[in-house]
Parts: sequence; C-alpha cells; structure tokens
Amino acid sequence: MENTQHKAKGGQSARGKVTEVEAFGIEQIPEKHRNATAFDLFRVSFGGANTFSTAFLGAFPILFGLSFWQGLAATVLGLAVGALLLAPMAVFGPTNGTNNAVSSSAHLGVHGRVVGSFLSLLTATAFFSISVWSSGDALVGGLNRLVGLPQDMGSFAVAYGLFGVLVLAVCIYGFRFMLLVNKIAVTAATLLFVVGYIAFAGDLDLNFAGAFGVGLDGLGVAGFIPAFIGAALIVMSNPISFGAFLGDWARYIPTNTPKRKVMGAALLAQLATLVPFVFGLATASIIATKAPEFMDPAAPNYVGGLLAVSPAWYFVPLCAIALIGGMSTGASSLYGTGLDFSSVFPRFNRVQATVFIGVLAIAFIFVGRFAFNLVQSISTFATLIVTCTAPWMVVMIIGFITRRGWYDAEALQVFNRRQTGGRYWFNHGWNLRGMLAWLLSAAAGLCLVNMPGQFQGPLGNLAGGVDIGLPASLVLAAVLYLGLLWIFPEPRAVFPEAGPRWIPSRNVAVPPVTDSAGHVVAPGHQDLDLNLDLDELAVRP
Repeated sequence: MENTQHKAKGGQSARGKVTEVEAFGIEQIPEKHRNATAFDLFRVSFGGANTFSTAFLGAFPILFGLSFWQGLAATVLGLAVGALLLAPMAVFGPTNGTNNAVSSSAHLGVHGRVVGSFLSLLTATAFFSISVWSSGDALVGGLNRLVGLPQDMGSFAVAYGLFGVLVLAVCIYGFRFMLLVNKIAVTAATLLFVVGYIAFAGDLDLNFAGAFGVGLDGLGVAGFIPAFIGAALIVMSNPISFGAFLGDWARYIPTNTPKRKVMGAALLAQLATLVPFVFGLATASIIATKAPEFMDPAAPNYVGGLLAVSPAWYFVPLCAIALIGGMSTGASSLYGTGLDFSSVFPRFNRVQATVFIGVLAIAFIFVGRFAFNLVQSISTFATLIVTCTAPWMVVMIIGFITRRGWYDAEALQVFNRRQTGGRYWFNHGWNLRGMLAWLLSAAAGLCLVNMPGQFQGPLGNLAGGVDIGLPASLVLAAVLYLGLLWIFPEPRAVFPEAGPRWIPSRNVAVPPVTDSAGHVVAPGHQDLDLNLDLDELAVRP
C-alpha cells in the first residue's frame, strides 16, 4: 500500500528540507530517519498551546467567580496534574516509531486501536475549530480597532478561510514545516504575551476579589469548592487533550532517547503554558472590572472584552498573536487528523488524508460558525471528548508499565496492512480488558459531568454540583484495567523476556500473521483457541 511504504526520496527525516512533502505515514519510521529531539517535541507541544485558545481557558476561573489569587491556585493545580498525566504519553512515539493510536493496538487490540484514532480525530478537529474561530475573531477585532475593518460576516469568513488554508498548507508539507512554524511561534508568541503583560500591568489588580473573597477566606463561602474544582478541571483538560496525538510529533525521536528526556519535554511544554493561562486570568480580571458585560458566564466574550480594555498600541501585537497562534495550534491539531485518518483508512496516504480531512474541517468551521452557531457547542464537545480520552490514556500508561515498555513494532502494524493474527490479536482483534476498562470508565465520566448551562450528565449532581466526571473516569479506568489484568491474565507473548510487571500472565499460543488471502506472512504458532482467551470474560465466574 502506498502509505505503508517509505517513500525515501534522498532521505526523509526530521532534518530534511522543510519544503519537501513528508511521505511517512503511520508505518514505523526507520531509525535512520528519526532525527528529531526532545526539544523539538517541546517546541511543537508548547507552540500548539501558546495561543488565544489557552488564554481563553485561563479566563474561566474569573468566570466561575474566583479571585485572582484563587484562580491562580486553581490554574497551577490543574495544569500541574494534567501535565503529569500527559507526560508518559510521550514515550510511545520514540518507542514504536508511530503514533499513539497505532501503539494502542498493544492494549486495546488490533481492531480496538480505532478508539484512539477516532478520539484523536474528534479532539483535533474540535480544537482546530476553536483555534481558527478564536484567532479569526481576535484578528478581525484587532483590525477593526486599527483600521476600521467591518466586523461582518464577510470579514470573519475571510479570516477563517485565511487561517484554514494556511494551516492546511503547513500540514500537507508535514512534520518539518510544522516544526519550523512552531519554532517561530514559541519565541514570537511568548514575547508578544510578555508585551501584553506590560500593556495591562497598570490596570491589573492583584487583589481582585471575585465572588468568594480574595484568598483562603473563600473556603467558608458556599459554592467556592465547586467553583475552584471546576476551574482546575478546565485547566487540567488542556494538557490531557494532547494525549491522543502526542505520538504524532514524538515518532521522529530516536528510540534510544532517554524516556525521562521525552517525558520531561512534554511536561515542561505544558508547564510553560502558564504564560498564556496567566495572561488570560489577569486580563479576565481586568475585563470583569472595566467591561463586565463581556464576562457573562452564560455567554462569555473574552476576545471582545480583551479588545475593549486593550490600549491602542497593543492592537498590532494582539493581531500578531492571533495570526501566529492560529497557525501553530491549527497545524498541530490538523496534522494529527490527517495522520489518524490514514491509519483508520490505509488506502489514503498521509497527504491524501490530510487534504480530505482538512477540507472537511474547514467546511465545518464555516457551517458551524455561520449556519448553526456551534462555537459554544464545540467547546462543550471538546470537554466531553477529553473526558473520554483520559481513561484511554490511563489504559495506555498502565499497559506501558506492565509491559515494561516492550512492544512488537511489526505486530502493531497488522491492522494497517489489512492482516490478521499476531501478538495483539487477542479476541478477534479486540482486547476486551482494555476495551471494557475504557468504555465503562468513559461512560461513567460522562454521566458525572456537570457543566452548568452546557451539559449535565444524569449523575452530574452526585457530588453536590462539583464536576467530578474527569477525575472519576481516571480513577475508575485504573482500577478496572488493573483488576481485569489480574482476573483475566494476558498472553505471555505480549510481554518481554523479563515477564510482566505487577500482574500475572498465561501461556497461550500466538496466531500467525496472515494476509487477506489467508497466507501466512510471518512465522507463527498454531491457531489460537479464542475460547481460552477473552471469551472467558463471558463465562468465568
């Protein structure tokens, strides 16, 4: 197949020409072409989050009624926890030379890996839309204040179209071009945010009180705990949203790169997003004081409020942040959608899949904005997808630990090559241990979500109005997956020579890998008796 063969034109690598279209898809990238570094991962991850979209999330503590210092505490807590959960997801790319969805075959099965692909596809499309909308609104608003550009449908359409086409072009060229964009974005956007701190320093009141006092005195006020936890969880959702497609960027890192360096890069990239988060928090407190009509929790307009309180000289930097941020976040998101679509439908190579999904995503941006006004709905949808992604990440991380970080890279590619069998075939291509742990915990998390005015699950009030959907899904996934691994041990063949860590295993024959015609394409053992594998979930007491 076209996309499963390396089209090495004079040496595809992360250090090739940025104008050379990337040909590698989801097939394992050969070691000689994997020349990216942990610092490159930092730049792509940070560049993709150092934007207005993140600043808008930073405004939520103020929207929830917290003071500046209470909001800062919630932001730091949520970001730290989310970054620590995300960091281990960076190791799969260097370990297997492919994206995280393909790596998940080892834990959810050859067919079960489509869960990761669709989570990544939905998450990336949602955040791509949010990025284009927020950056486009800021660009049009800034130009309106600068040169009187009308804020009508035509202006917004041109801005959205400009971002969409530019981002699609970057994604078609691939990883190296995206890396170049983010190299520029990391430095430029950070400096522009710092300039923003200077612009708003005179209006910032560090003693902004909110609805619950200034500091610890809020602990005794009714409603403070739900507001604090809710704000922390919204911040926490931002790093977790990167979990499904972190491997898209890390797969060019050599296998022998120390895992602590790769995880450290992912961790530091998220901690660095304190720059836009605190910018959003600080400016939201100013907007709440000087232009409170823009901070209505039912219909917040952070970008409009920012423009209303911004000094005139900051309009140019603000437009620059919109342009740079929209490019970096949009490219980081859309790049993953094309890669994952090609992994679910291997008839498409990476470029074809990127063009196909990119055109659909751009069309969705226009239809969602002008025909159905889905801006608020897509933000809610993104939060719900993150609630479903978190338990999938837990399954992956626990699986990595119990497998001692060992994987059979060839067996991971069975689905992409339209083959059957191999170490990760389990029960007809599904590992019901991982699938059940993910499905039950994601469903429970959705039932417990409580987003006032947006979405409330049937059990949303179980914790007195506190949104515990995300933490509940994380804890439940860990308990369920480890329990299922103990009750129904996995085949010995999926573990390294040293054996499993923490859990038992069982001796079960591995079915040979066969092609669509039934011919054996790799050495194997006798056919696996599936009745002795995970079908036992249905019959064992």
